Amino acid sequence: MAAAFDQPNGKQRLATQLFDAIQKIGAFRHQHEFVQYLTLGKGFFYIINFGLTQEQVDEQFAIGKEVFKLPTEEKLKYRADLENGGYNGYKPLGLREVRPGIFDNTEIYNIPKFIPELERSHPGVINENRRQIESFARQIHENVVSKLLVLFAIILELPEDFFLKRHRYDVRSDCHLRYMKYHHRTSEQNKALENVWVKGHTDFGSLTLLFRQPVAALQVRTPEEEWKWVKPYPGSITVNLADSLEFLTNGFLKSSIHRVVAPPPDQVELDRLGVLYFVRPEDDLELKPVVSSVLERLGYNKVTDGAAVGITAGEWVKARVAKNVAQARARSEVGEEEIIKGKSVKYYD
Repeated sequence: MAAAFDQPNGKQRLATQLFDAIQKIGAFRHQHEFVQYLTLGKGFFYIINFGLTQEQVDEQFAIGKEVFKLPTEEKLKYRADLENGGYNGYKPLGLREVRPGIFDNTEIYNIPKFIPELERSHPGVINENRRQIESFARQIHENVVSKLLVLFAIILELPEDFFLKRHRYDVRSDCHLRYMKYHHRTSEQNKALENVWVKGHTDFGSLTLLFRQPVAALQVRTPEEEWKWVKPYPGSITVNLADSLEFLTNGFLKSSIHRVVAPPPDQVELDRLGVLYFVRPEDDLELKPVVSSVLERLGYNKVTDGAAVGITAGEWVKARVAKNVAQARARSEVGEEEIIKGKSVKYYD
């Protein structure tokens, strides 16, 4: 990706490839210099040649594994302020009711950007590996995310730094590195859940980057309302578009709908460990559609219900986090809910 990006006309060529990957759904494998796509729904794609070694990625999985081995009482010292929209720190197992009487099977540890405004305490395993964690997170943001943001600007015929100026690393936002563990369930639990662990939903920010996981569980919803497996491929990052880019482009870039289900039979007894990076705009950015000749030509220039005018990126994230834990009903009973200022989200079976 890096080499192609810096070649003459390289960015323009990659932008075309990226747009193809986001928009097309093919029953074949297609590989460009840094984009792959298979039978995925709009808003999901893979990137390759992204400049991090497999050893660096494996090291993060190893750190995440050690985090979740800590005693529960130790992890709870670093609990995130989820009820008030705070996402950084530890999210304990079984906090959300997914079906009546059945609670979620995920543990999460979120590490915010390494800037003074977001400094917080962490368990020893994080502190001992801070140099590697910070280097990994910064490389993702500065060498991978930044290039994707430039390509999106080119697609929209905006100045190349348009989205970069709204996703600066040294400015407060809710970008974070995540370690995530899905604990396996019994066959009885999976049957009661109809094999759906997390209902179809969209992510909160601009982009989500998911590093390869050997256990299949992620599915994406196609425009035909079918669920397709998002398979892990060696040497790739799975990327999906999220709410903020949909709001900022008035629906031109679609926030992908995805869900987590019970793994296939040969993997059903395995726990699933994930390393992810969530990209979110600066907190004070209003999520209103940008002015773009591309959006105007294609009819995406009029404000619609897909926009979030009057809501900032920070407000949107905090409200969605708080709604996730303040449930009057089990998630299976919720099809749509208001998040903030009349703006709602939908959930899909």
